[in-house]
Amino acid sequence: MRHAPLVMLTFALCGGSFVPNAVSAADSAADRQGGTTLRYLALGDSYTIGEGVEPAERWPHRLVHLLAAGGVTLAADAPEIIARTGWTTDELAAGISEAKPRGPYELVTLLIGVNDQFRGRSVESYRHEFRRLLDAAIGFAGKRPGRVLVLSIPDWGVTSFAASSERFAPQRIGREIDAFNAITKSETESAGAVFLDITEETRAAGKAAGELVGDGLHPSGRQYGRWAEAALPLAKRALTAK
Repeated sequence: MRHAPLVMLTFALCGGSFVPNAVSAADSAADRQGGTTLRYLALGDSYTIGEGVEPAERWPHRLVHLLAAGGVTLAADAPEIIARTGWTTDELAAGISEAKPRGPYELVTLLIGVNDQFRGRSVESYRHEFRRLLDAAIGFAGKRPGRVLVLSIPDWGVTSFAASSERFAPQRIGREIDAFNAITKSETESAGAVFLDITEETRAAGKAAGELVGDGLHPSGRQYGRWAEAALPLAKRALTAK
């Protein structure tokens, strides 16, 4: 799905598993004592890269702004984003291998899966690939699952883009998104990471004026702002997780 949202992650592939490139906890602590502030890595798809909006309107950037307003200062380059419009879970994994982000990060977010659903992939295939990405995200967070915040897949079936073609069936899309999100929630919570449901927010926004960008598919900065507000208390809590 060329228009569907997607983000990129980076890992080294070793023996069939993703191994995050990381510095030691001691090195990380030394860096912070030397003046480096909290680091944030945002992983996912076009919803994370903010297809159709300015960088400052992306939800990860808005989250950084909200954290700063509350006295939580992140690194000058935060958020570090690995994302691309149209990526599936495995394509995100390939992006991870190429980007090679260097952890540990104090906060990692992950939002992925809409293109797996769009391309008709099975829920079991998605479960396998999502689990690998989640494990990698936890690795980037210094093996602290509580530092990882996973967002649910938005329901693009309610958009004007979906309504513009008879080949899309909004109710079917919604059911499939729910099935994928059930896996996302289950795997996230089983791993000890934090799950945030934004799907109902996207359904409530639908295709109302001002909620989507010009392509009729991707959220506007207004909608991303609400995502960031919903993520804020969970991100604050994650930043204190051991």
